Amino acid sequence: MTWWTGSSLTELQLLLLTFVLCALIGLERQFRQKAAGFRTHVLVGIGSAVFTLVSAFGFSTVLAEEVVLDPSRIAAGIVSGIGFLGAGVIFTRRDVVRGLTTAATIWVSAAVGMAAGAGMVSLAIGLTVLHLFTLIVMGPRVAYFPTRDANRIVRVTYYDGRGVLRTLLATATSLGFSTFILATRRYEENELVQLDARFKGKPPLQDLVSAIHEIDGVRRVRVRSRQSDDEEDSQS
Repeated sequence: MTWWTGSSLTELQLLLLTFVLCALIGLERQFRQKAAGFRTHVLVGIGSAVFTLVSAFGFSTVLAEEVVLDPSRIAAGIVSGIGFLGAGVIFTRRDVVRGLTTAATIWVSAAVGMAAGAGMVSLAIGLTVLHLFTLIVMGPRVAYFPTRDANRIVRVTYYDGRGVLRTLLATATSLGFSTFILATRRYEENELVQLDARFKGKPPLQDLVSAIHEIDGVRRVRVRSRQSDDEEDSQS
């Protein structure tokens, strides 16, 4: 057993580079309080780097003319394994899919680790820069692009006297939406209130619809186009 080989310094330098780059990716997710944060992305990155380094340097002692090695096999295994890990942070609730961006960042962390482990330093750094540019610089600007949510009206049917409206307004505000109440109607026979409102904000409207469903006292939420009475989405 040899503690230090001719490639050990290179291996440690590439591993350290992977740690720094994946730490930057993980800090962005940690700051946004996502399911997978700093630790997950760093571990994925350095793990992928080590697998790649083992593939590149770990079998040098068994190389011979009659021995054929395929380093790409380990890379393919990493890609498959990270796919299962990324799927673990994606979940669907009431037709709302969450965690896709975090799952993608896990893939990127693995790619950064593999690139650094393969000695492709410029590629690893470039990927990290583009990743952070996409999420930090371009992401907030894309959120201002007009979407069809601006033309939608949310109709909420809820039980009167349970503080639903107050909770609904607070929920919308906490998610970054402004509420514009268009009309209300009260049904005396069953103590129900029907509220029509428009919500303006950066997040997808479906996120708010899902949150409204969770409010105690809400019976039904429907979303329809402002120009049409056709319901685009209906859940109860």
